[in-house]
Amino acid sequence: MEGDPCTSPPLAEPAPVAEITALLQALADPVRMAIVRGLALNGDPRSCGSFELAVTKSTLSHHFRVLREAGVIDAHYEGTRKLITLRRAELEAVYPGLLDSVLRAAELSHPQPAPAGS
Repeated sequence: MEGDPCTSPPLAEPAPVAEITALLQALADPVRMAIVRGLALNGDPRSCGSFELAVTKSTLSHHFRVLREAGVIDAHYEGTRKLITLRRAELEAVYPGLLDSVLRAAELSHPQPAPAGS
């Protein structure tokens, strides 16, 4: 049975932003980068089931965990929904400009298609 990324418990407190090597390792994976890009584009919390990525639920759960442990994202519940947020302010405070630089580099490497209707 595959793990459900929406059922794994969030950390009691957000993890501190990781040291630079661990942070860059967390961001180096294409699936995790797609998650971060999706959160950065919207800016609003997203339900964990809203990420349409070509991986199993257990693999997606693993990627959420790696990002949470590196301090990149936070997960919290609103009612029965688990929402994922990008910890942009915390990342910016520890590593000014890093997230925007990584997102810009990812966009140049793998541009996302324009949203429908634009």
